[in-house]
Amino acid sequence: MVRGPSAIISLAAIVLGTACGHHAPAGKLSIAAAADLQFALAAGAQQFREKNPQTELAINYGSSGNFSTQIRNGAPFDIYLSADIQYPRALARDGLTAGSVFTYATGKIAVWVTNSSKLDPATALRDPAVRRIAIANPQHAPYGRAAEAALHSLGIYESVEKKLVLGENISQTLQFIQSGAADTGIVALSLALAPSLRGQGRYWQIPASAYPKIEQGGVIVKDSAAARQFRLWLLSPSGQALLREYGFSPADE
Repeated sequence: MVRGPSAIISLAAIVLGTACGHHAPAGKLSIAAAADLQFALAAGAQQFREKNPQTELAINYGSSGNFSTQIRNGAPFDIYLSADIQYPRALARDGLTAGSVFTYATGKIAVWVTNSSKLDPATALRDPAVRRIAIANPQHAPYGRAAEAALHSLGIYESVEKKLVLGENISQTLQFIQSGAADTGIVALSLALAPSLRGQGRYWQIPASAYPKIEQGGVIVKDSAAARQFRLWLLSPSGQALLREYGFSPADE
């Protein structure tokens, strides 16, 4: 419970908001988001707060599969943004959500190497000098499944299988490459395009035909005006434009 002067300020904000016709309650919105969204949502959170200053966003990033399990076990998330739409669909089917599932983007993957590496990202996966290749764990990370499918499609899975290093999620996969624990790897294009990483490495975008479509979906787990407002922003032209900037295809493509 919030006490003291801040409580008075919060109450005043609610009263003022009601008087002005805004009904979204003040408070914190807890979001479970796929790791590939960490840079896009960092920018998006700022954009959302400018229009909704009464709502504080608490965004947790991680594996979509792990978040799905946590929600099934009662984790108190308000919104779930998965890198695989099948996870929220399954939760909704089992009556564990408060809203309908929505598609917010389509993800893409890329081979990434650090700038200090002599590897060409376009040929790195086939380079015999490469000892370790990082991908996200296919068992619970949608980008890991896409990476594994791409390796099969490119006809090199068997030759690189013993070189694979599995990250808990796509962010950890990137960290493996950054730290030198892996020579190269397959990451979300959204991470490769992040402003903070553009000067750190080089990437080659894997053709979309090499892996199944990464349809990313979300769902409101605990209904509130703030949760609905966030969903509305994410699917709005401004929200979709921001996702496109970070390498995602818009939901309607």
